[in-house]
Amino acid sequence: MSNYQELLAQKAALEKQAADLEKQLQEARRAERSSVINQIKSMLAEHGLTVADLGIKPGKPAASGSTAGKKVAPKYRNQATGETWTGRGLQPKWIQAAIASGKKLEDFAI
Repeated sequence: MSNYQELLAQKAALEKQAADLEKQLQEARRAERSSVINQIKSMLAEHGLTVADLGIKPGKPAASGSTAGKKVAPKYRNQATGETWTGRGLQPKWIQAAIASGKKLEDFAI
């Protein structure tokens, strides 16, 4: 059985290995990202595209995919009452009633 000092030495060696491995991981990640960025730049140039064509604002990371809790501008408005709807979720009753009476959803577009 190992004594306390030997175990501390093993722990220190493992921590050093873990730190070295972390540095290697960071370097590999940096190299991989650089390669991907160069590929993307090359493809953009090849096809005559810009970042704006992708719908991404320069300098900002892409959306995380989750839209929960974010405000969305309304897309439809009832001119008679001023009620609005973003176009997400269930249709409000005023839209359902208008469509049932023969109007089109496009009639309410803002």
